[in-house]
Formats: sequence, C-alpha cells, structure tokens
Amino acid sequence: MESGLSSLLSVSIDFETSHLVFPTIIHWVLAVLFAIILVTQVIPFLAAVKRGERALPIVGESMDGFRFFGTLALIVAYFYLMAVVGNMFPYTGYGFLFVSMPFVFLMALMYLHEWTKKAVVIVLINAVVAPSLVWFVLAKLFRITLP
Repeated sequence: MESGLSSLLSVSIDFETSHLVFPTIIHWVLAVLFAIILVTQVIPFLAAVKRGERALPIVGESMDGFRFFGTLALIVAYFYLMAVVGNMFPYTGYGFLFVSMPFVFLMALMYLHEWTKKAVVIVLINAVVAPSLVWFVLAKLFRITLP
C-alpha cells in the first residue's frame, strides 16, 4: 500500500523533452488565435473582394501611422538592444532590465493621449517598477536566465 502512495507523490521529469512543454502550449494558443483572425477578418475581406468592393475592410482610414510604425521601430530596437546590453552583462538579466525600462516608458508615452504631469509621472513609475518586478521574480526568485 505504501508503494502505491509513494508512486503518487513522486515526480518524474524527462529532461530531454521537458523544455518543449511551454513552446507547445504557445504554438497551440497562436494557432487558435490565427484561426480566430481568419474567421473574423480574412473571410469577410475575401467576401468583400468577391462582391467587388474596392475598400479594404481590414485597414481603416483612421490608422495612426505614427503609433503603428513607432511601435514596430520600438519593438525592433528593444530586441536588438536587449541582446547588445545583455552581452555587456552576461547571465545577469540586466539586458532585459535596462532595456525594458525605456521601452515601457516610450511605448506608454506614445499611446498616452493627454500628457499631464501626473500621467507622465505614473508612466515613469510604471516603467521602472514593472520591469524591475518582473526581473526580480524571474531572475532572482525563479533563477531564469534573462538576456
């Protein structure tokens, strides 16, 4: 009887495949989101094209080019600079920490509609606290290697 209980309480980890659990979950989540996008956006677009409509239903006239292209530029810079700064401080997570703070700050400023002193201070506090908290939890508590 005791051997049955001990087998229930023991954990066996296959280290050759255990690192594939979260990527597999992420792949399935992305596949479901892609299917939702196909159903809600692409199928109505193809129906509009078939009817001969000239306007594209996916791209509206109210697109904010500054925010769209600014977001793309900030994301590219974020990943590039995280590797550069991470190589200056290897295996410490400082690349993530030092690059995430300005990234969060600039992204929030770009999407901030009204720049008041209070709003900018809140954005600044959030840009310092949120990455610091994430860095502390991942790098220090869980010992996950960050760039």
